[in-house]
Parts: sequence; C-alpha cells; structure tokens
Amino acid sequence: MTLSKPEISTTSYFVETEPRLHYGIEKEVMQLFSTSIEENIDDFVDKLSYTFISAGDASSNIDLDSLAGQFCDSKVPNQPASFETYLEYLSDHVIAHSIHTASPRFIGHMTSALPSFVQPLAKLMTAMNQNAVKIETAKALSFYERQALAMLHRQIYNFSDHFYAQHIQNSQSTLGILLSGGTTANIAAMWCARNAVLGTNDGFLGVEKEGLTAALNFYGYKGAAIIGSELMHFSFDKAADLLGIGNRGLIKVPVDSNNRVNLQALRQAVAECHEQNLCIIAIIGIAGTTDSGGLDPLLNIAEIAHAANVHFHVDAAWGGPLIFSQQHRHKLAGIEQADSVTIDGHKQLYLPMGIGMLFMREPQTAQTIEKQASYTMRKGSFDLGKRALEGSRPGMALFLHAGLNLIGIKGYEFLIDEGIRKTQYMAARICAMSEFQLLAEPDTNLIVYRYIPEELREAATEQKLTEADNLIISEFNQKLQKMQRQAGRTFISRTTKTITCFGNEIPIIALRAVLANPLTTEDDIDAVLNDQMQIASEIYVLDAQKRV
Repeated sequence: MTLSKPEISTTSYFVETEPRLHYGIEKEVMQLFSTSIEENIDDFVDKLSYTFISAGDASSNIDLDSLAGQFCDSKVPNQPASFETYLEYLSDHVIAHSIHTASPRFIGHMTSALPSFVQPLAKLMTAMNQNAVKIETAKALSFYERQALAMLHRQIYNFSDHFYAQHIQNSQSTLGILLSGGTTANIAAMWCARNAVLGTNDGFLGVEKEGLTAALNFYGYKGAAIIGSELMHFSFDKAADLLGIGNRGLIKVPVDSNNRVNLQALRQAVAECHEQNLCIIAIIGIAGTTDSGGLDPLLNIAEIAHAANVHFHVDAAWGGPLIFSQQHRHKLAGIEQADSVTIDGHKQLYLPMGIGMLFMREPQTAQTIEKQASYTMRKGSFDLGKRALEGSRPGMALFLHAGLNLIGIKGYEFLIDEGIRKTQYMAARICAMSEFQLLAEPDTNLIVYRYIPEELREAATEQKLTEADNLIISEFNQKLQKMQRQAGRTFISRTTKTITCFGNEIPIIALRAVLANPLTTEDDIDAVLNDQMQIASEIYVLDAQKRV
C-alpha cells in the first residue's frame, strides 16, 4: 500500500530513535574497538599463555561427557560482558581442559610446540587484519607471500636463478598457493589436474564450463579416476567427491609391509584404467603417510605417471620438510619430478594451524582453475585469490616467511634430523622391551607399535599369534590408549593397520607416536612407555576384578 501525499509522515524515525536504541551501550561497544584496555588484556593473556604452554601433562583428566555439559547454553547474552569476566570463563572452561600440544609428552599427533616468534607475530597479523586473496586488502603481503612460496618451491624443484626472476612476481605465474591446510591443498591439486586433462579443445569449452559428464563424453571416456596407495589421506576421498569423480573412482592400491605403495599393483591399476577407458586425473605419491609416516618410492611413481602421461602429485604434507636435510633428503628422490606437491606448515615446518601449501612445477598450471569477479578478483591482477579455493584468507604468510628466515635451511635440517634420531631411539627401546612390538621400521619420525599382553608374548616372539590372539591384543591396545588419553599424563594416538596372519590379511589396532616436538627428550619417551606399562598393569587389575 502506498500512502497519499498528505499522509506521508515527515518524522525521521531513524534519527530520533537511534540515540534511544543505543543509549548506555555505545561506550561499552566502542571501547572494544579502542586500544585503551589492550595493555591490561595483554598482561592477562600473556600469563594464561605462559601457564598453558609450560604444562608438562598432555591434558586434564576431565571426561568428555562432563566437559560437553559445560557448553550447553545456546543463548546470546543481551548485554556485553566485561572482558575480565570473559577471560576468567575462558580460563576455567576452555584453557584448563585444552590439549597441551606443546607438552614434550604429547607425542601422538602431528601438532607440536611452536617457536617463540609465533605468538607476537600472531598478534601482529591480527592487528594488520589483511585479507590475503586481494591486493586491495593485502598490498605488500601479496608480494611477500609470493616470495615465501617461491623460497619453498626452490627447495623442491631447484630451478635456475633466471626461472625464479621470471616467475616470482609475475602475475601470470603461480609457483605456489597458500591455503588453509593440507586437505584444501590436495583438493586444489586435483582440481588443477582435472581441469587440465579435460580442458578446452576444438570448440569444447572444458570441464569447468560444461561439466564432468560432457567433458568425459567429449573426450570419449567412460569415467574418471585418481590412483594412489590405500594409505592416501582422506582428503582425496573429499576431492573425488567434490570433483564429481565419486569415491568409486578413487582407486586405492595395496601397500607393502613398510607402508609403501606396491609398484606392481600400481602399474596394474593404471593398465586396468586404460582397459576400462577411464580418464586418470592424477597418480598420487605419498611422502609421509599420515598413519605411519611411510614414504612411497617417488622416482618409480614418477616414471609410471610420466609413461602414462598423467599428472603426478606428491602429498608431502608430512614428509616434505625432509628436503632441508642432507642426511634424509634422498628419501624424497623423485619429488622434483612431481607436477604438484602439497606441504603442510603446521606439521614439520613448526608453524601454527592454517598454513597448507600447494606447489606447481609449471607456473601456468593454476591458470586452469582461475576465476574472476568484477568486485574483487580481476584478470591480470596480482590478486592471489583468483587461483585458489578460498574467497577470504588471513595473512598466514607472515608465519611462513618468518619461519624460513628465522629458522632457515640449517635450522630445519637440525629439527628434522633430531626428530628422526629420537624416533630411532624410541624404536630401539620398543624392540628391547618384551612388553611392546614394533610394527614397521620408521621411515620418518612417526612410529607404529603395540603392547603385547604377558600371556601372548611368547607366541608373538615366535610369530605364532592367531587371528583370535590379535583380536585380544587389539582390544587391549584400544583400551590402553583410551585410558592413557583420559589420564592425561602422556599421550599416544592409535590407528588401524593390516597385517598378514597365517596367509590372511587382518586389521589390528596400533599405537602411533609422532616425534616432532623439539622439546621431547629421551627421558620423555621413556616416561611415555613407562606410563603405558603402568596403565597396562591397571587394566590387568580391572579385568581381574571383573572376573571375581
């Protein structure tokens, strides 16, 4: 309904009601945007941070149901709380029960202590609040990020000075993409590979414009596939799903006893794809499996991929930083032949969460996924987001660039070598103790093993464990790991491995240790193993009580 001219009110409701709407709240809200309370907040937060990272235990011993019960209020407060009150709440309810990932006895996941420069740089990054995908919101940071990525690209591929001078700050070139993690890096790699192999041709506009079904029909394929070992990270399941290939198109090849892809089975998988007229999007090599740290024979996989004219991607999220080590770099031989490589900064580059990286051998590869928008990413610009998955991203390159400069090649070499040395120490201790069984010789600084109950140790030593015996051992190890996690003194994670038992492949529960924390000592490793033996004794007592 439209008011007639005489009925139209001349009252400005917005102007007159605005002061009443915000009366009494404006000062409190605006104070949150000022620097007047920052000093007091910083002091309090610094104390909380110091106490947290100095903790020796892995976590508190609160059970998950009780913890969840503390977070059941879904109402947003009507009035702003004081910052002091909120920090007390945060301290008592969140920080007190958070995982002490910096603890030298937290050796179960790929999360470690951070170097001391990270915290002040995190404050600086937040204060700058750059959106790294757009040069209009990240003027200097865009070039700074490209430089940091080029530095790591050079460690992988080691091209000429002329190559890097030509491409490092060329808006048409992309040496690397910084993303939120290894998962998004792997997805972006498969996205690039799919768009390249099913690209524009003879009037066909390519898969990105016409869709997967039309692309496969145009090129005469019956389907598409990604091939890698059965230990591929689950991010490839996500990639196959998101790119329309489907999980049936993710072909998982068996591995050997050292968790490396079976090359004969890989060749057979490639041949079968050709026979079935499937488009192979990519062949994956793993430089450090997530569950056991195994390193695929990358040189051999590169030969297979190149012979088949298929994109070769290396998931080096875990093992990629071995490129810094003179002693261990040879284990990554062939990575320099990869069309793309994933490295995760929060793992062995000792950077905070949120720094996944994808590197491309050819600077034009990422053009296959380029997107523009008139309001943000423009053609020919230096906008980093035009060849990336995320539409907004914080300036995490600050940590990457700082790490490469403040730690350097020699610093990273020391960290890598020390982590592997301590892993070898732990493997030797496990082999020397009748209570434990090493399940695979470690390639990197990740180790899988299990506790053997006393009544089954003789059979384990003589390799006479039956399938039923292995089931008993798995149930024991699962219980042990859960109790260790609950106690919170130390921490080891667990995974599922496949072993051969009298000619049959069976799954078993394995304990999984990650030796990446520079603060972890041999005494800490001994303490973790001793804690497990103590918990095992408690399990014996509990089981005996149940039988009474």
